[in-house]
Amino acid sequence: MKKKKATKKDKEFVFKITLDLDSPMMWSGKINPKIRKSKKAVWREVAMLSNQTLYGFAESIIDILDFSFDHCFGFFSNLSERSMYDSKEIYELFTDLKDEGVEYTPNAKGVKKVKISQVFKQIGKKMLFYFDYGDSWSFLVELKEIKTSDLKKTYPYLLASQGKNPEQYPLFEEEE
Repeated sequence: MKKKKATKKDKEFVFKITLDLDSPMMWSGKINPKIRKSKKAVWREVAMLSNQTLYGFAESIIDILDFSFDHCFGFFSNLSERSMYDSKEIYELFTDLKDEGVEYTPNAKGVKKVKISQVFKQIGKKMLFYFDYGDSWSFLVELKEIKTSDLKKTYPYLLASQGKNPEQYPLFEEEE
């Protein structure tokens, strides 16, 4: 993850990123049953710069979870994994890769040029961040605050957290 110094015109956007325990994949028995059983949401609060791209935002989310940034992803305005493709707003890495012969979602915008401030315009806006279309990691992303950036800090940076990082590739665990 590339760290960046703020400029005078940058704003600091504070996001809460929460692992979606209601995601269908969380109930398949494959992914971290201990987290599911605890019923305690795993979340991270992170400060980003307004001019960082959605690609950089995704990279930061994955980095703070200690995952490998090795899969495609998207941001969706519908917060349910079951209806994410019916979203009015879709931003996917696939769109940026369409010149490489990759299938992409019609009407989706890319993530490599779209800035955080173009998508998250008001406090309280939520989107589904969907990572790894095979293992289906779903996170709810909410803009909590917009404020003047701190010129002494490098962004992004972690503000607060709850719960242990889930294992990206856990061994299959049977329910007890």
